[in-house]
Amino acid sequence: MQLQQAQRKNVKIKLALQGSSGSGKSYSALQIGFGLVNNWSKIAVIDTENQSASLYANMGNFNILVLKPPFSPERYIQAINVCIQSQMQVIIIDSLSMEWEFILDAHSNLTGNSYTNWAKFTPRHQQLIQAIIQADCHIICTLRAKQDYILSEKNGKMIPEKVGMKPIQREGVDYEFTIVFELDIRHNATASKDRTGLFMGQPEFKITYQTGKQISDWCNMGVPNYDLGLLISECTNMDELRELYYSVSSVEQQQFRGQFDRRKEELNPSKSTIPSSFNSNQFNPNGNIHPNTSPK
Repeated sequence: MQLQQAQRKNVKIKLALQGSSGSGKSYSALQIGFGLVNNWSKIAVIDTENQSASLYANMGNFNILVLKPPFSPERYIQAINVCIQSQMQVIIIDSLSMEWEFILDAHSNLTGNSYTNWAKFTPRHQQLIQAIIQADCHIICTLRAKQDYILSEKNGKMIPEKVGMKPIQREGVDYEFTIVFELDIRHNATASKDRTGLFMGQPEFKITYQTGKQISDWCNMGVPNYDLGLLISECTNMDELRELYYSVSSVEQQQFRGQFDRRKEELNPSKSTIPSSFNSNQFNPNGNIHPNTSPK
């Protein structure tokens, strides 16, 4: 055992989006994912929703892993490992609710004492939660919410409005995430949990890729757990150098700008296709999403 001074190192966000059907969970998850890494090809969607993620293929060239029944914890873990082995930087699990529904169905089919039967499923569920928490990449989980209706006044009339209620997952699952966003049927987001301090107590808002960029900057505020100068020197072509530049925080971009520029000149002094100082304001990635774009 050894005591050491506490430091907040660079972290990978674990985020949940919960809402009723039609609230824009999948679309919002993709927006955040793109904002986190600025590279669609590094985003993977584990799709349990009958390939619904494919409806947003026009947003960018992200990857899809179609997960079919049974939606056991072990199959989720296997899917996560496939994404990690493929060096995905963002994994979107759409949705995590299917795993809990699998467990509830399997538990209800057992005979004997209902309470003691949970001992057969709790460790399996916890293995999945730990796989999510320990993964060295950003993970965004969507959670279905039980639907209900409330009466709201509009133009002097009482109109029924669909709202999201309790998420379909094990009680307390929100404790496992750094941020939990709740989405309403108008695609507005509010933070019900936020350990970053970026969104808690803020008015409802529409999620855009800028939301992911804010989270990315927060993740990179700590002490880097890598040698950025060494990574710059190891880039062998302009694409690698560009990808590295946009994967780090704006603070690191400024701090290491000189080294980025020198390596750029070493790699290709006459045919560079990126701005001389990597000005992010001039960068227009393929599949750029306008902040005011709304879900389909």
